[in-house]
Amino acid sequence: MPYNNPHIKGWLRVILIIIAYLFVGGVFYLLGILVAGVDFQTPLNQRTDLQNLIISSFDFIGTLSVIFLFLKVIDNESFNEIGLKITKRTKDIIVGVFVGSVIMGFGLLSLMLFEEIVYENINFRFENLIYIFLLFIIISLKEEILMRGYVLRNFMYSFNKYIALILSSFLFSILHGLNPDFSLFSFINLFLAGILLGISYTFTKNLGFPIALHFSWNFFQSLFGFNVSGLDSYSLIEFNIPEPNLINGGEFGFEGSILSVIVQVILITSIYFYYNHKTEGKKDKLKNS
Repeated sequence: MPYNNPHIKGWLRVILIIIAYLFVGGVFYLLGILVAGVDFQTPLNQRTDLQNLIISSFDFIGTLSVIFLFLKVIDNESFNEIGLKITKRTKDIIVGVFVGSVIMGFGLLSLMLFEEIVYENINFRFENLIYIFLLFIIISLKEEILMRGYVLRNFMYSFNKYIALILSSFLFSILHGLNPDFSLFSFINLFLAGILLGISYTFTKNLGFPIALHFSWNFFQSLFGFNVSGLDSYSLIEFNIPEPNLINGGEFGFEGSILSVIVQVILITSIYFYYNHKTEGKKDKLKNS
């Protein structure tokens, strides 16, 4: 992997950009709150979908500004170098969207089957559907560009890719610590989510699959009635949780459930063996050529 500015170590770049992100992103986040007309004392789960979309849009602009500045001034690299090239990545994007939707559909049906959740009704609102569609596109782009495209990539300059993946996933989980109903178990779930979203990047250095999976996971999780990392937004399917527990995830959503842990471990293992086999196959071809 090229290292265009060896004077600043990868791990140090990560520390610097997280500090800058918290400060600059915080300023843009506050601007978003003002533009959205949200009272500062309003709990996160009482904001409307439109307000969340506006706030996330400002947060996205602030995050991209910080990353662009770091790439130009500190890394001396172009924005595309972080893995945004989608040429020949159509399959990765389609698979990412498909996997996220199937997992959430499986989770919904499984929990209904075991009566961990009870179906109530269908609540179709086209306007809100558009809002959350755009919202989760913005969130997936922002978090993947920052956490995988910059943080994981720079950790890989300083450590082997597996240590880098663990460190970036730990940081990814920590940054969700202020979400409603955050707990040790949800921390573990989000840590696994960081591994799941980052493991393909350690092989491909491309964000196509992580962005698609992240978007699909969040979008269908919300659409099928779950809170997303503790945050409530529009749901097409509405259900009731008779008793919040680690099986159904309670108020944190699917990501607070044991089922999510099992699913993520299976996906992480599958993705690792797929890309590892693919990499070994390429090495064998080079040896035989």
